[in-house]
Amino acid sequence: MSVTRRAAIHAFGLAAPAIAHAQAEAIRIGEINSYTSQPAFLAPYRNAWALALDAVNAAGGIHGRRLETIFRDDAGRPEDAVRHAGELISNERVHLLAGGFLSNVGLALGDFANQNRRLFVASEPLTDALVWARGNPFTFRLRPSTYMQCAMLVEEAAKLPARRWATVAPNYEYGQSAVRWFKELLTRAVPGTSFVAEQFPALGRIDAGATVQALAGANPEAIFNVTFGADLTNFVRQGSTRGLFERRRVVSMLTGEPEYLDPLGDEAPENWIVSGYPAADINNPHHSRFRAAYTARFREAPKLGSVVAYDTVTAITTMLKAAGSTGTDAMVQTMRGLKFPTAFGENEVEFRAIDHQSTLGAYIGRTALRGNRGVMVDWRYADGRAYLPSDEVVRTLRPQG
Repeated sequence: MSVTRRAAIHAFGLAAPAIAHAQAEAIRIGEINSYTSQPAFLAPYRNAWALALDAVNAAGGIHGRRLETIFRDDAGRPEDAVRHAGELISNERVHLLAGGFLSNVGLALGDFANQNRRLFVASEPLTDALVWARGNPFTFRLRPSTYMQCAMLVEEAAKLPARRWATVAPNYEYGQSAVRWFKELLTRAVPGTSFVAEQFPALGRIDAGATVQALAGANPEAIFNVTFGADLTNFVRQGSTRGLFERRRVVSMLTGEPEYLDPLGDEAPENWIVSGYPAADINNPHHSRFRAAYTARFREAPKLGSVVAYDTVTAITTMLKAAGSTGTDAMVQTMRGLKFPTAFGENEVEFRAIDHQSTLGAYIGRTALRGNRGVMVDWRYADGRAYLPSDEVVRTLRPQG
């Protein structure tokens, strides 16, 4: 065993078994994700998945059975994701499905899981429909949803003097859902708020100059941004060049995640209110061990995708050990109300029985420049439990119960 791998294992309190596993059937996870279309998030995600999987198997696996993952790339296309899901179940005989990045892909996989009665642990898709309007008994979601992150950001947006807002978001399920909830929650929190412009550029194909011009023409006092990746980079550059952000506050979902903040370098905007992941500054013991293990193995700091992957494997591992079975009914029943630790090192996370949404939180703070790169400052951890609607409200949002 290499020094790096041994360090990773001991960092999580896991020791290599003295004797190799018996020849028991491996437990197989079919993991489907948009690796080629979203590499900034999913390369660190895949790294941390390997880190977590190796640690589990080095500690003896699941009751003596190895945990294996068979990966598939959906290239950001729902139809490809569904095709891969069918092949993984029929040919590879996986016991459960996991993954998903884009919200439309996640919804397609959730529908597949429901139709085929297979457990699907959705790690990343943020649309609320995944657990509410189109929620089903077989689909569970890890990350805080668009509703949850909007509620976290609205707490800060409501403190601003702005009353005239504009929005910009990618034109698919995630962006539409985020804008809908931000408008509803902010209007409820600050009566008299108005939204004077909306821009919905195509994902990955933003015409940043035209988008910035349209937003500036509406003369908002503040902007809610939902773009990410290359779209965010182009939007920030054009907005800075054309003065869109002068004397205007920006509230921005995901922008504090290193995947999207790091590529901006010294062009990173300052004083935006964002959700994200201040990886270098979270120094509780559990997160410090996770960060050290990841950095030792991959020679770079973890990103938000790293946390999402590690927590997904942790949740699945916790469930399998408790269920004592790979039967779908046993796994689904165990997932409902399942509690497990997070790499953030914050409060224990739970998959709520009522809607299968986890209580994982997010970090909320402001952007600033430190040297020649953007960072999050003045951040706080927003516990997901505090940003979910009551059971009574969920029953109206989730028709299938």
